[in-house]
Amino acid sequence: MAEPVNKLPVTILLAVKNEAVNLPKCLSALQPAERVVLLDSHSEDETAAIAKQFGAELVQFDYAGGYPKKRQWALENVRVDTPWILLLDADEVIPAALWEEIAQTINAAEPSDAYMITKGFHFLGKPMRHGGFSHSAVLLFKTGKAHFERIFDDDLGSLDMEVHERVLVNGRVGVIKTPLIHEDFKGLEAYIARHNKYSSWEAQLRKRYLDTGTYGQETIAPRLLGNSQERRRALKSLIIRLPFEHWLWFGYHYVFRMAFLEGRRGLIACQIRASYIAQVRAKIFELGLRDSA
Repeated sequence: MAEPVNKLPVTILLAVKNEAVNLPKCLSALQPAERVVLLDSHSEDETAAIAKQFGAELVQFDYAGGYPKKRQWALENVRVDTPWILLLDADEVIPAALWEEIAQTINAAEPSDAYMITKGFHFLGKPMRHGGFSHSAVLLFKTGKAHFERIFDDDLGSLDMEVHERVLVNGRVGVIKTPLIHEDFKGLEAYIARHNKYSSWEAQLRKRYLDTGTYGQETIAPRLLGNSQERRRALKSLIIRLPFEHWLWFGYHYVFRMAFLEGRRGLIACQIRASYIAQVRAKIFELGLRDSA
């Protein structure tokens, strides 16, 4: 894509850590943005060199535990002069059609204060059109109009970046229809290893929720008739109390959302999802044994 003369008034906050494999494809699609800031955690690969190659800024983040984590810290500490902010991960790519819709959206007469964008899930080299793995999140918002929910997470050794935390918006939330491309090129070994870490984090969070009835001090409200973030939170608050949750999720993705139409890729994706949930439940059980010891 040729570099446009007029950049869109958007600052991209891109969370990274050892993302040399994914970064070139991600950064090459960000030319329309006025500013790109990589939020790094002292990567040990070629992340910094690649950022420099593409003209992106690099900011280092040192996690001190608790709140804020990486992206919320950036919202509080990185000076942003553009009227819009877009949150992105290194394994996400913004296609030209999405940039066109973003441009139309922010140049509208009365835009909303924030917008939900679908993370179009790609797996093993192809888009997953079935299975319900794609989901929407608030990624684009006016500067100063949004922040991450504040959940229980006091562990200094915890993940330094938001995982399932959602964005709270002070204002109206709209929807952008064109999805981004969410595809990790590091392979299944890295994918599964990362989700093993996520399952440990989620097990601790879930146990706190089951013990206290809340996820934290300021969180997304669970509403079955709300937006997609609120519906996901409501569904999770119900299903985590049911037995055989991992089999329920397998049936939901593979049968009800028809991941079987994706062939072997659909089966593998559903097996990994079910395994993740089983790991979370097992680790919750282990945490309970420790508490009763």
